[in-house]
Amino acid sequence: MKELVEVIAKALVDNPDEVVVTESEKEDEIVIELKVASSDMGKVIGKQGRIAKAIRSVVKAASSKMEKKVIVEIQ
Repeated sequence: MKELVEVIAKALVDNPDEVVVTESEKEDEIVIELKVASSDMGKVIGKQGRIAKAIRSVVKAASSKMEKKVIVEIQ
């Protein structure tokens, strides 16, 4: 999942070198944190959060066979 979020984010931003994705696993969930440059934050979130919602939808679809809930946090 981490690699998927990283590829999507790097395609969206102007500064792909500043994209940092971390993944932490808890009992029943996986938390993926996406950090981008402050100037690229709008590109990742999109108007009314549409791009962020789309990223979360893609990750949810990719993780549907897993028994854990996947949460994507954008910072």
